[in-house]
This record gives sequence, structure tokens and C-alpha cells, in this order.
Amino acid sequence: MHKRQSQRALSERACRMICPIAAAMVGVCLTAIGILRVVISLRSTSTIADDLLSLDSVLFLIATLTSYFALRTESDSRLHWLEQIADLTFIMAMILMTVVALVITYVLAA
Repeated sequence: MHKRQSQRALSERACRMICPIAAAMVGVCLTAIGILRVVISLRSTSTIADDLLSLDSVLFLIATLTSYFALRTESDSRLHWLEQIADLTFIMAMILMTVVALVITYVLAA
């Protein structure tokens, strides 16, 4: 019984961290898209980075929503399932954001 309560607490703690961070990262992606669009129009160049950032914002939104719904559920199995989805999409989104940073750096340096 105690082990199950500690596992639930760990999952809830992870969700409480993912939810606000992923929500803030959606805003970061949208801001970066806006700034990138300005740079693209000034330089008359094109890049796939803004498309990747929009995909990234969707991944962060999925992480936000699944962690939020995980916190709202009463079922331990559903909590763990939603927490795993939130965790996976958050990590994928962070990796994609790193790739986008490399693309932006390469495009702006050229």
C-alpha cells in the first residue's frame, strides 16, 4: 500500500513539473515562430525551422494536456499511462527544439 502511494506521488510530482513547463514552452515556440518569420522576411530566405517549431508547439501542448488530465484522474493506472505519454512527448519536444535551434543557427549563419 505504501509503495503504491509513493509511486502515485512520484507520478503526480512529474506531472506537476511537466504541465507548467510544457505550457510555457508552447509560448516560447510561438514567440520563436514570430521572430523567425520577421528574420525570414528581412533576409528573403526560407527555412523549415518555423514549420518544425509549430510541430514542436503541438508536442508541448500534448505534454501539457496529458499531464493536466493525469493530475485530474482518480485511477492509478490511468495516471501512470497519461504520465508516460506526457513524459515521452515532452522529451520528444525538447529534442525537436534542439534540432530546430541547430537549423536556425545554420540558416542565420549562412
